[in-house]
Amino acid sequence: MDTLVEQRRENRTDLSWPVSVWLPEANRFFNGKSSNISKTGVLFTVPLTVPVRKGNIVEINFPRTSALAEQKGQYARIKSGKVVRVNRENMVKDASIGVAVQFD
Repeated sequence: MDTLVEQRRENRTDLSWPVSVWLPEANRFFNGKSSNISKTGVLFTVPLTVPVRKGNIVEINFPRTSALAEQKGQYARIKSGKVVRVNRENMVKDASIGVAVQFD
């Protein structure tokens, strides 16, 4: 049996929001959905066909609504970070993989 050790430094907030993930190794964007987020990282899901691996550096695009874009002056918030975990346990159930990213 594996024991998971909690390594989070910040509280996470549940957030189900569409994201686009730039994976330089594939030279393209992949669409996914965030699950939760904190100041230091994010957990999101993408289709199981996405060739993401632990250690990859990615850019995550969090699109904004038109009203929020007008307020903030941009149509998206882009964060970059390093993939620290790829969870393929649920891939048969819903054809997706979970990806944990630690922000730069």
